[in-house]
Amino acid sequence: MFQFIRRKIGVKVAIFVNIFIFFSMLLGMFILVQRQNASLEAELLRHGQIQTLVGAKMISKILDESIDNGLFSVDDIFDANYVPIGNFSPPKFHTKYDVYLDKSILSLQDEFLEEKSIEYAVTVDKNGYLPTHNSIYQKPITGDVEKDKVGNRTKRVFNDPVGLKAAENTERGFRQIYKRDTGETMWDISSPIMVKGKHWGGFRIGINLTTIEEAKKQLLLTIVAIMGTILILSIILTTLIVGRSLAPIRELSNRADELAHGKNLQEEIATTRIDEMGDLQGSLNRLRMSMLIALRMRKKS
Repeated sequence: MFQFIRRKIGVKVAIFVNIFIFFSMLLGMFILVQRQNASLEAELLRHGQIQTLVGAKMISKILDESIDNGLFSVDDIFDANYVPIGNFSPPKFHTKYDVYLDKSILSLQDEFLEEKSIEYAVTVDKNGYLPTHNSIYQKPITGDVEKDKVGNRTKRVFNDPVGLKAAENTERGFRQIYKRDTGETMWDISSPIMVKGKHWGGFRIGINLTTIEEAKKQLLLTIVAIMGTILILSIILTTLIVGRSLAPIRELSNRADELAHGKNLQEEIATTRIDEMGDLQGSLNRLRMSMLIALRMRKKS
């Protein structure tokens, strides 16, 4: 195999050219994947930020209207006197408004979860109290602490560092990396909820990073498939083009062998090209003529 390659200049040229193309494509693919990954993340972040802004605005309207309609006073809505419920671990609490929010915002929050990438969409006050979680996190209490920590997360105070920052946040579309107490790592994006002009809390959504990784993996596979196809076509085309370009050399090599054995000296080697190959044809033809003259002179002597 290696002897065949060493003896075939066309194969060597094709190999070297395609090695260069391969590494160039590899570098290009790396840069392209990095840029596309960044673009994917930026797009997902923008979408998540818009979702939190929409959610925060809707919750603000519901809370403002509950005050305007006389259901609650401003102090009631800002109630931070958390009344323990039973003996749960982690603990759960009632406020003056939580039962009302169970009825008025649950279905609204659940609509956000129709998107595969969103793990939760919740309303929290500025202390991290979450009065109404999504339906999938309001499963019946089992008594098993670990199961209930996953299945029933409503009416808890999420005052972990990420949860508290999200609750106190006044920045629109604020993103954090959230290591949830159930083991998942995700993006937490939040926007402030304002009630009667005052900061009440935040609307939080959790973006599952698995979605991002799946999108990145699919993008990588697509790019690899495209680049692989281009490389295969390049190898085939390079081999054909180089082989065709070197065909005159093989022909001249055969004529040179004939001249070395004194054959076909009468047959002119035509110059059919104007490039280096034409120069070689001319040189071999002059050599043929010199050999022919030398033979004639030898015969005369």
